[in-house]
Amino acid sequence: MALEFETCFDPAYGDAIKVAPDVLRLTVNNPSAFTFHGTNSYIVGRSALAVIDPGPEDEAHLRALLKAIDGRPVSHIFVSHTHRDHSPLATHLARETGALVCAEGPHRAARPLRIGETNPLDASADMDFVPDRALADDELIEGDGWAIRAIHTPGHAANHATFALENTGILFSADHVMAWATSIVAPPDGAMPDYMASLDRLLARDDTVFFPGHGGRVKSPQRFMRGLKAHRKMRERAILDRVTRGDRTIPEMVSSIYRDTDPRLHGAAALSVLAHLEDLVARGAVTTETEPSIDAVYLPG
Repeated sequence: MALEFETCFDPAYGDAIKVAPDVLRLTVNNPSAFTFHGTNSYIVGRSALAVIDPGPEDEAHLRALLKAIDGRPVSHIFVSHTHRDHSPLATHLARETGALVCAEGPHRAARPLRIGETNPLDASADMDFVPDRALADDELIEGDGWAIRAIHTPGHAANHATFALENTGILFSADHVMAWATSIVAPPDGAMPDYMASLDRLLARDDTVFFPGHGGRVKSPQRFMRGLKAHRKMRERAILDRVTRGDRTIPEMVSSIYRDTDPRLHGAAALSVLAHLEDLVARGAVTTETEPSIDAVYLPG
């Protein structure tokens, strides 16, 4: 099933856009090859509010959020994961509003670092973040006129969670499912088996629309997620094919498989290939004399 990405999106920086009843979206002015037009924050509720993913350290965005909140009480701030484009502003917004900060937990890698390995993603991790309340999987938080369910969806990050707005069909999918691009799954912070299992977890639900961490809504989430699964399986087959044809290193594979991809994303692509190779080595489809790494030499299983 072919993926059809939606890249038409107006970020309307500084403005609160109504995307559903009692749901506003504000987009941070932090565009990049990884954040698209910027990070989306969401305000949920009418009288007493919840905020989902306040975003990065950005004074203009903090002012925009407070303007949209307009003096109303904020009881909870939900954080999907601890990448620096999503979580750091939670501390400042909590200080302004007195809200309780809720998330799966502090930042952590999906697996331990191997001997001699450095984490290339350290710069993107918010290591200072500690939630006031650690959310259990499937935990329901009830507010004034709304209820939000935390659904653990590791893969993009070990502590990634999505948030379902109960009885509305709405799910805030953060970086797990986005309409504009596939999610980056990069070891050691992310893991491909976790990501695929999390897709299955959401496929088993009946949500009708996703509001992601970047870009516009996912209008047909079930169909789109089936496309994501097919895309990942296709990428796995392409990696196996390159190994069979004689590619032995990740840079060789990236230069072939991602030849039409923005070169600025080749570093992330290499980590994505590593995520697939870690899984393939664990399953015995590919072998390596060392632990799987960016610099390892890979052979057919």
